[in-house]
Amino acid sequence: MPARRDVPQKTNTDLRERILDALRELLRERTFDTLSVAEIITAAGVSRASFYFYFAGKQAVLAEVVRRAVGAGHAAAQPWTQGRPGPRETLRAGIDAGAGLWLSNAAVLRAIVESWASDSQLRELWLAQMATFTDAAVTRIEADRRADPAVAARLDGVDVPALAASLTWTGERLYYLAACAVPPFDDRTVLVDTLTHLWVSALYG
Repeated sequence: MPARRDVPQKTNTDLRERILDALRELLRERTFDTLSVAEIITAAGVSRASFYFYFAGKQAVLAEVVRRAVGAGHAAAQPWTQGRPGPRETLRAGIDAGAGLWLSNAAVLRAIVESWASDSQLRELWLAQMATFTDAAVTRIEADRRADPAVAARLDGVDVPALAASLTWTGERLYYLAACAVPPFDDRTVLVDTLTHLWVSALYG
């Protein structure tokens, strides 16, 4: 007798992906706090046993899709964070790619931004994920400060981790507003121009 499709198997990634896809689709129409595990299970077409084989709860499902989006965000930012030449140009390219990433993952990223303050698991997740962007920015800023006397002079006496965190969290807020179609940041050019100006002005003058 052939095995049921929803019987948990460690090698069966299809079930896991169906659960992740189901949450993404549900979030297009619903807020995360109104969703139940039962609704995710129904949308994914899997059994309750299958769901709990892969995930401890709905927060764990959201955590996985958020981690994937953040991973894509780091990939987008690599030209600047890895110290490639032309910091202004690579910054703008990374910011624009980040805007595209947020828009393509708008439902998921709105869910984490709107939920992390009221859920301890999601709070820990989002603060940790945001810290990875801040840490990457600190590494690049410190490298620029060592390599460029003008940057060193500009940042003299500046708390670099605090500056990096401020820029990172400002980006999070403006990307979120764009994902919610809030003017003027629903215009991608305005969003990218504004964030690029903030980063370049703070770091390079």
